[in-house]
Parts: sequence; structure tokens; C-alpha cells
Amino acid sequence: QVQLVESGGGLVQAGGSLRLSCAASGRTISRYSMGWFRQAPAKEREFVATINWSYWSGSRTYYVDSVKGRFIISRDDAKNTVYLQMNKLKPEDTAVYYCAAATSSPGSYPSPDEYDYWGQGTQVTVSS
Repeated sequence: QVQLVESGGGLVQAGGSLRLSCAASGRTISRYSMGWFRQAPAKEREFVATINWSYWSGSRTYYVDSVKGRFIISRDDAKNTVYLQMNKLKPEDTAVYYCAAATSSPGSYPSPDEYDYWGQGTQVTVSS
């Protein structure tokens, strides 16, 4: 079992930045694919970014188009932690952000079903 705990959310003005962290415990996540999703009120959970890992290709990152050039996903395997650096935030980025772990390598635009473990989420609110 992998336990995931997100932190770093909060209230920020449009144009500002936040860095989300996802601390994993229970297992080393260095060979897991790690993703970030978000869910706004009355909307479905949406893919944001993933850092996939496979024996054949190593680590690869993918982003939803709406965050490309603004968000960066990264991982520190020594700390068993994944990050989401969010820059140039917009009001439409407001959502609960979830960290997820997959034992396989999800696609470049994965669905939530491709991940095996989830955190409890952290709220990000961007004011205009």
C-alpha cells in the first residue's frame, strides 16, 4: 500500500505561484508513475500532469494543454515526494488538487482509473 499526502494548497492571486507537494509513505515510489489531477465544484476529476516511469523509457512527463508552459511536475525519489510547481495561476485553475500513484505507466492523457493510489486532496483557490 502507498499512502499519499498532499500539501501546499492555498489562496493566491491570479498570476501568482504555488508549489504542491505529495509525500508518499508505505513504499518507495521511484518506480511508480505519479500524477496530479484536479476537481472543481460540479465538474469531473481532470488530468493535470503526470510523470510516468517505465523500464524501457525511464521518466516522461505529460501535461494537459491548459497548463503547459505554466506547471511543472517533478519528483525527488530521495524524499519519496512529487511536486507540482504552478506558475501564472488563473482563476480557472481553482480546484481541489489530488496526487495519484500508478504501478503501471499511464498514457499521455490518462484517466483517473489508471492510477492505483490517491491522496486526500489540497484546495487551490485563485482569485481574480
